[in-house]
Amino acid sequence: MKIGILETGQLRDAMIGRFDPYPVMFERFVGLGGHDFEFETFCVIGGEMPPSVYACDGWLITGSRHGVYDKLAWMAPLEDFIRELAAARMPLIGVCFGHQIIAEALGGEVVKSDKGWGVGLQQYRIEQSHAWMESGPQQVAIYAYHQDQVVKCPASAQVFLSSEFCPFAGLSYGDSIISVQAHPEFDADFENFLLETFGGSVVPAEVAARAQATMSGGSSADTRLLAHWFANFFLSHGEKPQASC
Repeated sequence: MKIGILETGQLRDAMIGRFDPYPVMFERFVGLGGHDFEFETFCVIGGEMPPSVYACDGWLITGSRHGVYDKLAWMAPLEDFIRELAAARMPLIGVCFGHQIIAEALGGEVVKSDKGWGVGLQQYRIEQSHAWMESGPQQVAIYAYHQDQVVKCPASAQVFLSSEFCPFAGLSYGDSIISVQAHPEFDADFENFLLETFGGSVVPAEVAARAQATMSGGSSADTRLLAHWFANFFLSHGEKPQASC
């Protein structure tokens, strides 16, 4: 199964050479689901769009430092493509900015939240179960790094993950689109780098310190579980999802 990665964000200069580009992070993360996917990246932020919604079997939109309200030149074609994918019922996953621009494209609203920054290891309640989800847990832990939030859901969306800080943390649109606000593709090293680099400047120092505390004492993200969710979601459009070991 071929997954098209729609690249909407790139590493800052200080990260280049130290961390993999975002598409590579996602390839590695989805690969933890235990299946051999093929990937192709389209640099949407650079103006590259796929030739067709059928060019790949499934699609994934990455995070970005930009906000959907920035209305940059590459965003309108991406929103059009999202609406085409929704109409064609092609499988699509959005993460962080991807989560937000899917909501915006389908009739929702995204703002820079007056709640401030959601960072560190965040806990999210599972509000609704789907066939592609692993059974058992009532909540999941995911690394987060965002200030923007979806504040109005599209009429077609249902909430499957939420928290007090981020009520619309996970959205599903029928059986063909899902999105999450947090970053399951991040590992602890990358999250810590963000907090250490931008704490005290972009992120208030006390907020960054509290976020780093969430990652101490052996706490970790449910990375492998989320990887199985993503893999099973894609496979549910082509073959029966397989449970994790």
